[in-house]
Amino acid sequence: MKVTFIGGGNMATAIIGGLLARGTRAADLRVVEPSEAQRERLRARAQAIGVHPAISDSAVAGADLVVFAVKPQQMREAARALAPFVDPVPVVLTIAAGVRCADLSRWLGGYARIVRAMPNTPALVGAGISGLYARPEAADVARVAADVLAACGEIVRCNDERDLDAVNAASGNGPAYVFYFLEALEQAAIDLGLPAHEARRLAYATFDGSMRLARASTDAPATLRANVTSKGGTTAAAIAVLDAANVRQRFIDAVKAGAARAAELGDEYGKD
Repeated sequence: MKVTFIGGGNMATAIIGGLLARGTRAADLRVVEPSEAQRERLRARAQAIGVHPAISDSAVAGADLVVFAVKPQQMREAARALAPFVDPVPVVLTIAAGVRCADLSRWLGGYARIVRAMPNTPALVGAGISGLYARPEAADVARVAADVLAACGEIVRCNDERDLDAVNAASGNGPAYVFYFLEALEQAAIDLGLPAHEARRLAYATFDGSMRLARASTDAPATLRANVTSKGGTTAAAIAVLDAANVRQRFIDAVKAGAARAAELGDEYGKD
């Protein structure tokens, strides 16, 4: 499968790394990247990758899939530059947050075979998860996009494009939530007198081990939490502080705020 990436940033690099690890030939991958420094970095990763400074017929010709991996603010310009060359491409995949398929289709001159996905940064280590939505016109070729995304993690399919706002808020933003609590746990251990390096080690191992336990169990998270929380014990004292501050609901509100902002950005980016 031949894939052209428009944009060679972190997410494109993660997907490329996953594809190479899975056995895709570097010669079948091309990247359009205007930054010379970024182009050199990509070439250093795999010499056979074709790296182009601008969108052109030669950058897209013969591609089975074009992946838009530019920042949302750059999508309109990039799509309009691609429009003269996109028609033979079987499917276009966009991973730019907030940019809706209808707007991308318009900027591409009416091209309709579009798949939209919301990956997250753990894709950089092959542990990502992506929400994926395919327009009806792309239903028969969506597997091409799904195969590429599967190179760096799991996939959740969405039947409604609006569901991607929820995916964005939950898993797209999710690593930041995890790091936020990881940071707080580390700081609490330091405040209690532990050396900084040991505090970080404890925090990281606790998050990692808890996720391994959760994945290995059939119990719901609420049950797993209850199993750790003995009545009148130290965990109960800690949870009581969180409950008194209504942390659980505030966290849910925060995720919903992220989803609302994703919808707002879709409206903003879609304006011509």
